Amino acid sequence: MYFLLRIAAFIDALNERIGRACTWLVLIAVLVSSGNAVSRYTFGMSSNAFLEIQWYLFAAIFLLAAGYTHRHDGHVRVDVFYSRCSKRTRAWIDIFGGLLFLLPMAITILWLSWPMAASSFQINEGSPDPGGLLRWPVKLMIPLGFALLTLQAIAEIIKKAATITATGSAP
Repeated sequence: MYFLLRIAAFIDALNERIGRACTWLVLIAVLVSSGNAVSRYTFGMSSNAFLEIQWYLFAAIFLLAAGYTHRHDGHVRVDVFYSRCSKRTRAWIDIFGGLLFLLPMAITILWLSWPMAASSFQINEGSPDPGGLLRWPVKLMIPLGFALLTLQAIAEIIKKAATITATGSAP
């Protein structure tokens, strides 16, 4: 179990660093959005690149910080029963939820999105709009984000299994 916990700690540290870096992307997105609004309404100038970079930044924040959010238990959860359960029962619920729902979903999206991102990179896909940006970087964020979420799901399952084994094996 010690080896697995070391792997989980490495994954935690990776997603922690990436999640903290994503907080800076929020500031950048706000500055780009503000700058775009000021230039559009003050000077009557706008750029498709500025509009696209706004949604690229949003995509990066949402996708790349998904593992970080899962690490900090920040995703939406229905706590009607969960919050009343013991720590060990919550660990069992999290393990089953991770194995039956989160991992299959994240791995499926990772698997299905990788060919799209690779194809976009191969052809150096760009925006169809004049002055737009390359599309492959934003498409690459989909498999990267779900890879980070998959890794974090594995780390959480390892940590929850350690919680169970530390307190006994029966639910």
